[in-house]
This record gives sequence, C-alpha cells and structure tokens, in this order.
Amino acid sequence: MPRFAANLSMMFNEVPFLDRFERAAAAGFKAVEFLFPYAWPASQIRDLLDRHGLQLALHNLPPGDWEAGERGTAGLPGREEEFRAGVAQGIVYAKALGLNRLHVMSGKLPDGLDADSRARVRRTLVANMRYAAAEFAQAGLTLLVEPINHYDMPGYLLNTSRDGIALLDEIAAPNAKLQYDLYHMQRMEGEIANTISRLLPRIGHMQIADTPGRHEPGTGEMNYSFLFEHIDRVGYDGWIGCEYKPAGLTEDGLGWLRAAQRP
Repeated sequence: MPRFAANLSMMFNEVPFLDRFERAAAAGFKAVEFLFPYAWPASQIRDLLDRHGLQLALHNLPPGDWEAGERGTAGLPGREEEFRAGVAQGIVYAKALGLNRLHVMSGKLPDGLDADSRARVRRTLVANMRYAAAEFAQAGLTLLVEPINHYDMPGYLLNTSRDGIALLDEIAAPNAKLQYDLYHMQRMEGEIANTISRLLPRIGHMQIADTPGRHEPGTGEMNYSFLFEHIDRVGYDGWIGCEYKPAGLTEDGLGWLRAAQRP
C-alpha cells in the first residue's frame, strides 16, 4: 500500500502552520512534508513531529528570495556562497528533524540570456549540485532534484523527467535521485505509469496532485486509483507527498486517502 505524507505548506491551511501537524495526524497521516522549516526553530518542529507520532518525509533547501520570485539558487552564477550556506543550514535542520533526504531547487533562468550565459548557468548548476551531493553524503542524506512544469513556474531550469535524469547523470553522485511529481509530469509529458516503471531505480521521492487545478486526487483527469496500484505493484516503497491545494476544506477532500488505504 502506498504511504502518503501530507504537505503542510499546501494542506490544512485552515489553521496556522504549527497547528497543521495535529490536523494531519488526526486525519490519518503518518508523515508530513513541507517547503521550508527555517522560520521556526528545528527543536519546535521536532517536538510537534514527536508529539503527534509523525515522520518528516521531505523539505527543501533555502530557495533564495521566495517573495521576489526566486525558486532556488543552485543555478545562479555569483550566488555560490549563499548556496553553500543554504546547504549547511539544510543539513542542520535535516539532522535535527530525523530527515534523510532534501530537495534542492534548481532555480529559474532569467529572460533574454545568450548562449554563453546559459552555458554558465548550467556549469553553475552542476557544480553546486555536486557540492551539495558531497556534503549530503557525509551527512547520510539523499539529494533530490525535481522537474517542474513550465506553466506553473516559467523559466525553471528543469521541466521534464528527461531534464532531471540528464542533470543527475552530470552530477554523477550515488546519493542523488529524482523527485518525481506526477502532477508536474502529467502536464509536461504524460506517460506517467510507464515513466515510473522505467525510472523507478532513480526515483527518490514522489508527489501528487490532480490536474487541472492542482487539487486532490479524483478532482481531475488523472486516474489515481490505477496509479496508486501501479506504484505499489512496481515496488516503490518511499513516501508520496500530497503536494496539492485542497478544493475546499482539507478534511472534506480526503475521501481519496481512505479509498487508497482500504484493504
């Protein structure tokens, strides 16, 4: 049976962030994930995880200036020192929170770059990812890279599973894996079941949402009943992050979870 982690950055937004852990546990989740923990002391988050019997499945490295539209600094030339500081901060939080994997956002490509500038961005991205992978390996962590669809995030450096695998091949680190978000990949390329089967050895984490709307499974075009059975059948045993925007109250939209957990 697939194992699901509530994404607390997107789910249970009816209450403040620190109150979402209790709501997730009450709804039947055994794990959670979220974008960024850095606004709170790691000890405070760890206490909430322990109090509610939750495991942390994932969080991201610092993304740069999120409010200004930045989505990671790994591919931004001239920001290497900031990136390395973010790696160190992410590792500190991961260790404190009992986490064994971190997502490293690649960043967005500025408009109007010439070929030389694009090549520099790529070299920066690969070098920074290699640095992070080496630091993560010493800490016993897996590095995750995620392709994100260009409709929701124009300019993002990775858009397809092929992009993600190409970057992993360049990083060439055994602890670097693909974060495969079924929502993003449905929008970009389809072929979800076959791609999961083909790339399973290289997938380190999965996430879900339906499309259109990025709401809970069962609200759009994706056959999640089939996909959950397929993911189970091919032998994926990691967490599946529920990175979706509930169409209404979070608890009202959890019928899909009860159905997926039914024997």
